[in-house]
Amino acid sequence: MTSAVSNSSAIAPAQPGLGGASAEKRRVALVSVLAALVMTLLKLAAGLLSGSLGVLSDAAHSGLDLVGSTLTYFSVHVSDKPADEDHTYGHGKFENLSAFSEAGLMAVSCIWIVAEAIQRIFYHPVVVRHAIWPAVVLCVSVAVDFWRSRQLRAVALRTGSPALATDAFHFASDIWSTLAVLAGLCASWLGAHFGIAVFHYADPVAAILVSLLILRMTIHLGHEAVAALMDEIPSETRVQLIREVERVEGVLAIERARVRRAGAGYFADLTLALPRRFTFEHTDELVKAATAAVHRALPAADVVIHTVPRESRAESIFDRVRAVAARNNVSVHDVSIQNYHGRVQVELHVEVEENKSLREAHNFVTGIEAEIRRKVPEVDSVLTHIESEPATIEQPEEPAAESRRMELALLAAAAGIPEIIDVHAITIARAGNHISLSCHCTLPDELPMLRVHELITELEDRFKLDFPEVHRVTIHPEPVTDNRR
Repeated sequence: MTSAVSNSSAIAPAQPGLGGASAEKRRVALVSVLAALVMTLLKLAAGLLSGSLGVLSDAAHSGLDLVGSTLTYFSVHVSDKPADEDHTYGHGKFENLSAFSEAGLMAVSCIWIVAEAIQRIFYHPVVVRHAIWPAVVLCVSVAVDFWRSRQLRAVALRTGSPALATDAFHFASDIWSTLAVLAGLCASWLGAHFGIAVFHYADPVAAILVSLLILRMTIHLGHEAVAALMDEIPSETRVQLIREVERVEGVLAIERARVRRAGAGYFADLTLALPRRFTFEHTDELVKAATAAVHRALPAADVVIHTVPRESRAESIFDRVRAVAARNNVSVHDVSIQNYHGRVQVELHVEVEENKSLREAHNFVTGIEAEIRRKVPEVDSVLTHIESEPATIEQPEEPAAESRRMELALLAAAAGIPEIIDVHAITIARAGNHISLSCHCTLPDELPMLRVHELITELEDRFKLDFPEVHRVTIHPEPVTDNRR
C-alpha cells in the first residue's frame, strides 16, 4: 500500500505565504539589479579615467554582479512557478542552475584579471593617474554592497532561496575585494608620492588578490550549486530525518530514504516497513505521523511515503494466521491454537459470502488452510468452521408480544451471575423468522477479557434455555467506569 502526502516548498524556519514570499524575492532581486548597474557604471568610469587595473577589475567584478543579479531576478521568477506536465517537481532547480551559472561567470573574471595583472607587472607597466574620486567611488561601493548583502541575506533566510543566498554571499565578499583595491590605490599613491618603486606594483597585486578572493568564492558557490543539481544533501540532514521517522511507533524499518533539493524546497521519498497486520486506517494514521516527523527535520518538504507489509519479529502464530486471512480479504474469529504432543493445530471460524455455494466456500477455505500451513510452518493441521457473512441490510421490527418476557428472562439470568453488575440498553427485534437481542452488560473494570468472554457466553446460554428460538444474542461488555446509562 502506498500513501502520498502533498507539500509546500520552503526550508526556512519561518516563512510568509507563497505569494508574498515570491513577490518579496522578486522585489529584492530587482533592487539588487539596479544597484549593481549603478555601481558597475561608476567603477568602470573611475577605472578608465584613472587607469587602475584594480578599479577596472572591481568594475568587471561588479559587471558580473550585474549579470548574476539579473540572472537571479529571472531565476526567482521562474522557480516560483507551480509544477506542470513538463516539470512535475516544479521549477525550483532553476535557482540552483542560476547559482552555478553565476559561479562560472566569476571564474571567467578571475582568469581575465590575473592575466592582465601579470601583463602589467612583467611586460606593460601602466602608470595610475591618482585622484580622490575613484577612492570615493570605492567607498560608496563598500556601503552599497554591505546594504545589499544584508537585504538579500534576510530575504534568503525567510524564503530559503539559494539564488538570493548566493547573491548575498557574493556581495558580502565584494566588500573585501573592494577594500583590497582601495588598499592597492593607496599604496600606489604612496609609492608615487614618496618614490617607493615597489609600491608601483601595488595596483596589479591588489587586482590579483581580488581575483583570488573571487576564485575562492567561486569554488564554494560552484560546489554548492553542483551539489544541489546532483541531488546531494548534507549527510546530517538525512541522518536527522531517519532518526525522527524511526521514533514513530509502529515503523519496523526504513527500507529506503531519498531526499533531493530543488531551489528552496526539499522532496523526501521514503519506504517504510510496517507490521502486516495493520489496517488501512492504522497505516494512514502512521503515514501522517511519519510525515510530521519528516517535517520536523525538513519543514514544509514535499513528502511521499510508500508502505510495505512485513512480518515483525514479535509476530505470533495468531498474527500470522490473521495475516493470511487479511491477504484473502476474509474475516475470521474464534481463532484457537492447540498443541497436541508437539503437533500444533489451528481452529478458526471463517466467514464467506452468504451467496456462495458449499462447493465454492469449501474450495475457498481449503486454499486458506493450505496457505496457513505454508506461511506458518509450525502448524501441522488447520480446522475451519465455515460461516456465512451477511450481505443484506435487515429491516427488523420489535416483537411487542414477546419483548417483555425476554427482557425479564435476560435480567433473571444476569442476576444469577454474581460478577455481572447490571444489564441495560436491551433491544429485541424480529427480521423475518429470526429474532435478535442486544444489550449492554456492566462488569468490573479489572476483569480479564478471558473471564469477560466466559461470563457473556454463560449469560447467553442461560437466556437461550428459556428462549431457544432467539437467533442471535449480541452482548456488549463495558466497565463500571464507562457505564453511561
